[in-house]
Amino acid sequence: MDGQRSGRGRGRGSRQAHPQGDEQGSATGPTQGQENIEVNQMATAVNRMTDILERLAERQGPVPVAKNRLQLQVSIDAAKWCAFQVVAFRGHDESLDSNNRGNFIELIKHVSSYNEKVAAVVLDNAPRNASYTSPTIQKEILSIGSSKIQKYIREEISNSKFSILVDEAQDRSKREPVAIVLRFVDKQGYIRERFFDIVHVHKTNSLTLKKEICDVLSRHNLSVQNICGQGYDGASNMRGEWNGLQALFIQECPYAYYIHCFAHRLVARATRIAELIAIDELETEYEDICSVLIDVINYGNTSTQRSEADRVYDFMTSFDFVLVMHMMRDILGFAQVLSQALQCKSQDILNALKLVSITKDRLQSYRDNGWNELFTNVKAFCDARNTEMPDMNVIYKAGRGRIQKQNDPITMEHHYRIDVFLATVDSQILEMKNRFKEDVIELLILSSALHPKDNFHAFNIEQICQLTNRFYSADFTDQEKLHLRTQLELFQIEFSCNSQLHNLSSLQELCQVLAKTRKSMCYTLIDRLIRLILTLPVSTATTERAFSAMKIIKTCLRSRMEEDFLANSMIMYIEKEIARTFDINSIIDDFDKIKSRLAQFHMSHTVK
Repeated sequence: MDGQRSGRGRGRGSRQAHPQGDEQGSATGPTQGQENIEVNQMATAVNRMTDILERLAERQGPVPVAKNRLQLQVSIDAAKWCAFQVVAFRGHDESLDSNNRGNFIELIKHVSSYNEKVAAVVLDNAPRNASYTSPTIQKEILSIGSSKIQKYIREEISNSKFSILVDEAQDRSKREPVAIVLRFVDKQGYIRERFFDIVHVHKTNSLTLKKEICDVLSRHNLSVQNICGQGYDGASNMRGEWNGLQALFIQECPYAYYIHCFAHRLVARATRIAELIAIDELETEYEDICSVLIDVINYGNTSTQRSEADRVYDFMTSFDFVLVMHMMRDILGFAQVLSQALQCKSQDILNALKLVSITKDRLQSYRDNGWNELFTNVKAFCDARNTEMPDMNVIYKAGRGRIQKQNDPITMEHHYRIDVFLATVDSQILEMKNRFKEDVIELLILSSALHPKDNFHAFNIEQICQLTNRFYSADFTDQEKLHLRTQLELFQIEFSCNSQLHNLSSLQELCQVLAKTRKSMCYTLIDRLIRLILTLPVSTATTERAFSAMKIIKTCLRSRMEEDFLANSMIMYIEKEIARTFDINSIIDDFDKIKSRLAQFHMSHTVK
């Protein structure tokens, strides 16, 4: 030490004695000798640190490491439990004197109360500088869990094609998070719709949305070129023909077919009226509402309330309202089955198409033949409740502000039948045609030609080849297109004599059987085609469920949640089935790799 001090002193004295040389030296950089000294000092410091770590590991041995891992395991389990049960992690007062220190710490206290080994390593018995219960640690654990889930999903997809399902909603803090769900077929032939991420965007225009989605996919090495389908909720900025999100993706990937969410295709949505139709209580509810209005008219607190109730009562007891109520009951009744079916998870495309066709036919039949029955039911309803019926044979007079041609008078019956009934039903039929466009239907019809129902009754080789060449030409080379026909011919012989291919009810079951029996190795092109068809999105119901989860997680009491914390919480909660499969030791290892920790979680350290 004395030598070192004297050396430093001589160095300072030397520089003072030659100020001009010192300035020149600083301008040209350190000398070779100085560089060697610094390198040697750095090497010495590294060697000392290595010796310290090795002695620490020898001194600690396996017992302290096991205690550290147990301590961290308790924190991981507590974080997972809070995420799975959608409860707040932190409490209002987490001090030692608090009666309720929050769900996370209280759960650890509860576990330690009946487990001595846990009690010995957590909370008060844990090192103060390494308790691993802080909010930062909680967020790190959630981040590790969500990252592992995303990695799991990425490995499920592998190199397969996938579809993106995207939706947006406003959260408690008035932000616009965008949920991203990936739909694909796994190796076993099962359709998977996995919640993958949620991103917050400052603008919801198409360019911003596309950039954010591409950034998420890029971070996980998912290529946009592997997108074979898009599904959105129907917002104008997503489904616009030129500027919509789907159009931007198609510019980059021409075969990323956009299918408007089936669950949003119906103009008449299943609301409270649809629920009443299902249980045949529409008339009962009507009576109850009228009764309440009468009470308000007679006993309302203010004249404004009484007059407003009187106005509503007059409207609800009018013939016009009763007619529309019965008409909408019929229309919603036709659409209810389709609406419910289209919102089922992993909806079968063929069944959806059949329901669309059935609903269209029922609406058309209702238009052509439904007026007389509708009018009879409305008349009976009005007679039973002393509701005034208009004379259908008198001339209809338009209300104030309406234009009526005096030289072309119409009867009341003509007005209600043509201007109200037929106009309403025609608008529903037109909307059905617009929502379920023929080109999209033609693409989905391809699945019916491969459907195994009734022993492949609809199997049509020519149609399959034709539609495959039209919609999936980029997924098959010219040579593969020729081989596809050969495989289809062989497969036709196969299913006629193979009992394993009998009594299948869906295309998904066929895909699973091919994977299970390894027939997918023989009919590789058919298997590829089936997976492409199954990957097409039918509805965005999964993204809707994601936002339902968000409302449970980000409540008014947790409205200031950080974006990453919210995203990680949603991934852990929605995909909890995946999270439960992770080995606790792998989570501890990942936690240890993030950064240097004060506590030791392994028997030895490698200094790089």
